[in-house]
Amino acid sequence: MSSAFSIALSALTANSEAIDVVGNNLANMNTTGYKDVDVAFESLMSQSLGLGQVGMGIGQLATPSDYSQGTLTTTDGPTDAAIQGNGFFVVNNAAGQTLYTRDGSFQVNSTGQLVTATGENVQGWSAVNGAVTPSGPIGNLSVPLGASVPASATSTMSVDVNLDSSGSASSFSAPIQVYDSEGTSHTLTVNFTETSAGNWGYTVTIPSADLNSGGTTKLASGTMTFDQSGNLKSPAQSTDPQTIAISGLADGAADMSINWNLYNSDGSSTITQYAEASGVGTTSQNGYAAGQITDVSLQNGGMVVANYSNGQQVDVGQLAVASIPNPDSLTSVGDNDLAASASTGSISVGPASSNGRGQVVAGALESSNVDMATEFTKLMSYQNSYEAASRVITTSDQLLQETVNLIHE
Repeated sequence: MSSAFSIALSALTANSEAIDVVGNNLANMNTTGYKDVDVAFESLMSQSLGLGQVGMGIGQLATPSDYSQGTLTTTDGPTDAAIQGNGFFVVNNAAGQTLYTRDGSFQVNSTGQLVTATGENVQGWSAVNGAVTPSGPIGNLSVPLGASVPASATSTMSVDVNLDSSGSASSFSAPIQVYDSEGTSHTLTVNFTETSAGNWGYTVTIPSADLNSGGTTKLASGTMTFDQSGNLKSPAQSTDPQTIAISGLADGAADMSINWNLYNSDGSSTITQYAEASGVGTTSQNGYAAGQITDVSLQNGGMVVANYSNGQQVDVGQLAVASIPNPDSLTSVGDNDLAASASTGSISVGPASSNGRGQVVAGALESSNVDMATEFTKLMSYQNSYEAASRVITTSDQLLQETVNLIHE
């Protein structure tokens, strides 16, 4: 009779703990990267009685986590990230302890460190001279707040232009903005004049105000010839690119030499002559003014990018992803972080999408994989089991009282 009490009590304790687990799962349904925790019941060893083997109740509960993929939700956070597939982000807490998480709610703090929502430093590889090599030791990722990128003078340019072959317009001008070594912009104008069917002359000019007194505003000139299909025939691709030289800039910047590309990499010409209105398609050039960091963002794959006011982007680091062979061995330490235990296997750290590691998806967060219907089903089962165990204790108590009364009679 005494064993009935202990058996039922072990059931009450186990089901109470199981209800706590379900309650915690439901409480974390909206926690980013949270993984559902299951409950595994195990029986205690049996004891041998005259009538056979009788169990001794429920043993210590096992609480394995379900590391299946949660749904990815797109966010507006420029530094949010989620892992699609296997792996964990690596972070360091204030005590220098290495922890792991699926929560990619990252942000840049006031000192330029990339941190989690609770302040742990995100780990990865920092850029050296704008290049990231995702190998070797990892460390805290940081952004050089207040840093600037110097100006870069234009060295190549191209202008996509169609010149009307119908003869309705005998001249056309196409402007393009370029930059000198000090980051000052200058508007060059390519002026086209039709000399005969299929033949055009061109000049490239710069405003006189951009030059020292007496400077030459006409920078380059030549002729263009088109074939019967409207494609550029001369200058030939073999002579591409054309050189545009600029000297004596008024702001004191260095003299410039710009390669004007008349052909694309596939051999097609950027200047055409079709029977449609003359017009400019796109212009491109590789110069830019000096700029300051305006914001930081993450890209797919885990690259951390600094965006500058002049439109430039510079890689400053890359997120590290940890591959853990037995994630069930990790222990929760709060703040959505997990720590390795003595039974955790060898942890391998590397870039996303390598050696079985999942892909880092930028601008997204992983939702919890807790299913409400499943949890409520478990809750009802544990509640019924708890009530049954309490009924066993009540019944055992009644039987014991009757036995005592029989003795006294």
